[in-house]
Amino acid sequence: MRIFVAGIATETNSFSPIFVGLDDFKASLYAAPYKHPETPTLCTAALVVLRQRAKKDGIDLIEGTTSWADPGGLISQQCYETLRDEILAQVTAAIKQQPLDGVVLCLHGAMIAQGYDDPEGELICQIRKLVGDKTIIGANLDPHSHLTAKRFEYADILCAFKEFPHTDFVQTGEQIVDLVIRSIKGEIKPKMAQYDCKMIDIFPSSRQPMRQFVDDMLDGERQQGVLSLSLIHGFMAGDSPWMGTKMIAIYDDNMDIAAHLAKDFGDKIISIRGQSMPSMLTEDIAVEQALLVVTKQQTPVIIADVWDNPGGGVAGDGTIILQSLLSLKPKNTNIKIAIGTIWDPMAVQLCFKAGIGAIIPLRFGAKSAPNTGQPIDKMVTVINLNAEAAQTFGASQVPMGASVVIEFEGVQVILNSTRAQAFEPSLFENMGIEPLSQDILVIKSTNHFYAGFNKISDHIIYCDAGKPYPNNPKTTAYTKAPKNIWPLVDDPWGCVDDP
Repeated sequence: MRIFVAGIATETNSFSPIFVGLDDFKASLYAAPYKHPETPTLCTAALVVLRQRAKKDGIDLIEGTTSWADPGGLISQQCYETLRDEILAQVTAAIKQQPLDGVVLCLHGAMIAQGYDDPEGELICQIRKLVGDKTIIGANLDPHSHLTAKRFEYADILCAFKEFPHTDFVQTGEQIVDLVIRSIKGEIKPKMAQYDCKMIDIFPSSRQPMRQFVDDMLDGERQQGVLSLSLIHGFMAGDSPWMGTKMIAIYDDNMDIAAHLAKDFGDKIISIRGQSMPSMLTEDIAVEQALLVVTKQQTPVIIADVWDNPGGGVAGDGTIILQSLLSLKPKNTNIKIAIGTIWDPMAVQLCFKAGIGAIIPLRFGAKSAPNTGQPIDKMVTVINLNAEAAQTFGASQVPMGASVVIEFEGVQVILNSTRAQAFEPSLFENMGIEPLSQDILVIKSTNHFYAGFNKISDHIIYCDAGKPYPNNPKTTAYTKAPKNIWPLVDDPWGCVDDP
């Protein structure tokens, strides 16, 4: 049994000014064939799982290039074509030696490049042309993606993470690998159906009613014949013709049952639209509430800067909450505050030049785009330096690049040079800040932070501070996304599809 594995993954915010090129992939993850680390990353767990299965099952595993860039704006055409052609050349070389039984692709699903609305679908299509119809092609997807026509046509198996935060990325890697191997062996004949829910929403599985929906999917997969159930949440910052929520069901050798399952679960998610996101406070109210309860809490109060989240493709250099804290924090108090993180490579470089202990004038933050606040000008003390900072996210390591800790007016701020949202408390610990010793922690993340920070805090505040991220589909200036989906229209299920 010969299986090829490779991948290109990132999440494209069409409205972000942070353009993405090859250097961004190399800063996050660029692994040449057989050079991928033993630890899985969010989108490459299937490769690590395949290595384990290859040893156990005697599989001839051919590794291609795997790469990941932190979410940003459009991918340059040259960048995408370079990575695509690298993988296609590797597939061509592999099949010259002997036909491939399977291909596993480590994707994200929300990538958009200059000149390519569906680069991942185009990659799958080109691989299909090379390997032929008999080769099983499977791919893992992030649920915050676009289920395009090409991906569905040319792939045999598509599986997405169920959890948000995506704590199940390794399990999803195991699932896609197992289904591909079983299909090659002839043990199963996967039939894949989809259902268009004609909506776009945000579905954190850490809250009801989405928690129950995910549990129902997990229960459904335990039923005889059900091979996989995946909800594509959609990615509202991606101006894609396929933007929106869709349900995928894979059943063994029965397309009718697969289609019935996809519609059944699709109708369930429609019924809970608009109910999953927690209520969010404006920055001043969020800070006032945090300051009010901080003396009553035994654990840090978390303020989540939901929309200045690098995981959604924005810069993560907003200063709005920090400005509010500096304005509202009582003077001459011992309230300890830590901010993680503000992206500012230039400020990081200046701090490295100054060195630990230096007291310097520094302007940092709010340089990338409108709606992110104003740059902060302070005399700061350089507290710590880390040339290769990282944080954990489950079994993976998330690079933050060269990073520093600065301190002023009782506030510690982590400045980083590689954009990364907050995942776990190791974000602070690896920079020398003990999170449990802080009164208030400000982090930039929509919900991925929850699994880690919920363990150290009894009070989490979700904050709507500025609009660096296009978070309201009704007012977002889409040019390619479908117009007949909720909430753009109240009742898309009664509308006729656009031609």
